[in-house]
Amino acid sequence: MSWRDFDESDVRVRPGRRSRPRTKDRPAHEDALVGTAVTVDRGRYGVLMRAGVGGRTAPERLVTAMKARELGRKGIVVGDEVALVGDTSGHPDALARIVRVEPRRTVLRRSADDTDPVERVIVANADQLVVVAALTNPPPRPRLIDRCLVAAYDAGLDPLLVLTKADLVSPTDFLDGYAPLAVPTLVTSRRPDRTLVGLDVGHSGVGKSTLVNALVPGADRTVGRVNDVTGRGRHTSTSAVALRLPDDPGWVVDTPGVRSFGLAHVDLARFVGHFPDLEPGTDDCPRGCTHDEPECGLDAFVSAGSGGAAGPARLESFRRLLRARSGDPEGDG
Repeated sequence: MSWRDFDESDVRVRPGRRSRPRTKDRPAHEDALVGTAVTVDRGRYGVLMRAGVGGRTAPERLVTAMKARELGRKGIVVGDEVALVGDTSGHPDALARIVRVEPRRTVLRRSADDTDPVERVIVANADQLVVVAALTNPPPRPRLIDRCLVAAYDAGLDPLLVLTKADLVSPTDFLDGYAPLAVPTLVTSRRPDRTLVGLDVGHSGVGKSTLVNALVPGADRTVGRVNDVTGRGRHTSTSAVALRLPDDPGWVVDTPGVRSFGLAHVDLARFVGHFPDLEPGTDDCPRGCTHDEPECGLDAFVSAGSGGAAGPARLESFRRLLRARSGDPEGDG
């Protein structure tokens, strides 16, 4: 059959424009109910709706929700205050829709490395960063701790350093290294004190999940073991989850362990401000000092003992972070 065998009735005519033009206006969702994201798991979000939300007699309930298409690529993390529409009853088969993420009060973030422009938000609206480190098995990693402290200060969180396994190794020497910072410290052996709130972060095998289980009875966070050969722990917390502290208005967020903590999101000009024990030494630095050059005033400051007993080690850690953040592959080696 050739084209000569067709007539006008065989030709598909393109339909004309719709009589009602498309609009870019989005619904305001003024009737949306606000709750807190407490779990994130493969596109499904557990949102806690407090008692009274949705009606005076509405009970507190955990609602399963998914992200609305209009949010696009906007991420949702544990701690976010989110607005829901749809079925917010909390029944097992119910599914609501997240249509809005409220402005975040604080944001803790990290990048894969110090030059990666992609930021990964860990938790939102936290008040305190709990840096958990074991004194042995696996041994502590001071530079990773320094990175976490920089991230905490940059995010506006109050840091708390928790040292576990003190029944195996004395914490005295390690604590001396952080004494100049005046960072609150909690040392635990078998049973931790019940004072932790906010975010729980550390590398694998340090006892984070054990600590969370002690703080929140019934949490049943999986506890792993440290490999006898590599000295590293296995990730047992695979996703962040917020857990309510019993008899306390606070929450603790158990996060997956991290072995790296990139600081690409932290402005280089703010770095020295996040080392409060060293910052006073910059008063004698020349104009435009990079704090990693022969004329830097920090060397004399530390040599004079003004930086405290751990001054030289802290200065070296600070400069390693500066070099790594500047893209030097040898910087934090």
